[in-house]
Amino acid sequence: MNQRFPWPDERLIKAAQDGDVTSLTTVVMESQPHVRKFAISLCASPQDAEDAAQEALIILYRKIGTLRATGALASWMFRIVRNECLRQVRLLVARRDEVPTEPEASAEPSAEEAVLYRLEVERIAAAVSALPRDQRQVLIMRDVQGLPGKTVAHTLGLSTAAMKSRLHRARAALRHALEATDQAPDQAIDRPVEGDSRP
Repeated sequence: MNQRFPWPDERLIKAAQDGDVTSLTTVVMESQPHVRKFAISLCASPQDAEDAAQEALIILYRKIGTLRATGALASWMFRIVRNECLRQVRLLVARRDEVPTEPEASAEPSAEEAVLYRLEVERIAAAVSALPRDQRQVLIMRDVQGLPGKTVAHTLGLSTAAMKSRLHRARAALRHALEATDQAPDQAIDRPVEGDSRP
């Protein structure tokens, strides 16, 4: 446990659940450093981590009454942050897979196609989120966001060679995870970005 910033004690949490606004505000403030730490360890970028932490604290403020055990605040907040980071990855993957079409050639997907697409996005997002943080970061920045290799290396404080090595490991790990689901590995995330040569 972080001794400098301890989690709120159970009496304070109980008072917050009973509607005491001062206690609730204190719970949120004392939870903030832990929530931010969770987000930094789970999300792909500092901005994503900031967004996830903010959303998690809003949920804590609004829904603390739904927490069944006052001693389970840490695990509850971890799940909230994890789910928010997963949602961000899911959105990135969905945007990456969008392919512009000519208006006359476009057609509304069937309900079945829409469901299958959502399931595939969920599958990829879950696999990406399960990667170690260093692999997740480089994979999202390079293959999902489509950033140039040099930009990714500079942002992560790596040499180009080290970035390429980490990216290779991340792609291999993702491919293995997708194959483990007994479905064909998704090829979209491994596509080259237009106008940018792959490392």
